[in-house]
Amino acid sequence: MAENDKSKIVTKIYGREYTIVGEETTDHLHLVARTVDEKMREISAHNQALDSGRLAVLTAVNATHDLLKLEEKYRELEREMAQLKGR
Repeated sequence: MAENDKSKIVTKIYGREYTIVGEETTDHLHLVARTVDEKMREISAHNQALDSGRLAVLTAVNATHDLLKLEEKYRELEREMAQLKGR
């Protein structure tokens, strides 16, 4: 995709319609939206008293936690690869 090209989708997340614009493909944007929707529904199933605002924040906290753990694992794997190359 060219640098100035943007993809745009209209999708529903947790029953509300959103327009999402990004530099990734529309398939990727749909995957992101679907993943957020699934995570919100999963969290809501265990915490039915949460309003949508609190649910959205809790979903963001969970997603950030997952991202940070993956980044930590990535750095760990990079260190292991560097050690193996140094042998």
